[in-house]
Amino acid sequence: MQIVLGVSASAACYKACTLASRLTQESFTVDVVLTPHAAQLIAPRLFAALTGRPALVDEFAAESSEAMAHIALADRAALLLVAPATAATIAKFAHAQADDLLSTLALALRAETPRWIAPAMNPRMFLHPGVQQNLRTLAAQGWRQLEPEAGWLACGDRGPGRMLEPEQIAALVVAWRDAQASER
Repeated sequence: MQIVLGVSASAACYKACTLASRLTQESFTVDVVLTPHAAQLIAPRLFAALTGRPALVDEFAAESSEAMAHIALADRAALLLVAPATAATIAKFAHAQADDLLSTLALALRAETPRWIAPAMNPRMFLHPGVQQNLRTLAAQGWRQLEPEAGWLACGDRGPGRMLEPEQIAALVVAWRDAQASER
C-alpha cells in the first residue's frame, strides 16, 4: 500500500523521519514530499535512505523521473499523510493554493483518497482563530486531523500544538490499513 508522507517546515519534522521509517517497516511504500522550507531543515536524502525511495521537493528536479509528479503521486496514493502540518501548509490546503509540489499534489488527489494532517506549531499559532477556521474548513472537506498534544514545544512554550509521536501515528495508519483490508 502506497502512502505519500508530506513534510512541512516545523521543528517537529525530525519526527517525520521516524514515522517514515516505521511505516516502511510496516511494509508500506512511502513516498516523501517535502515543502521547500522543510528541505532547508532536514535533508531529503535522509528520507530516501529511510524509505529506499527518492524524497521529492521540486516536481521538476532530477530526482523526479515523472514530468507531472503531482499527478503520478496522487494517482498512486492510498493515503496522503502530512506530518508535520504547519499553519502555512494547512492554510494552503484549506484555500486550494497550489504553489509547491505538496500543495499541488493535495489538490490532485482523487476524491476518495483519505487525507490526514498532524498539526505541529506553537500553541498561540495553533489556537489562532484563522488556523482553527482553516482546520474546520479541512474537516468539512473530509480531512482527518490527528489532534496535536499539549506539552513542551521546541520554542520553549507549553500548550497544544505538539505533533503526535511517530509511533502513535504509525499505529493509526496500520489500524486504518487493517480496517481497509477487512472491508474487502
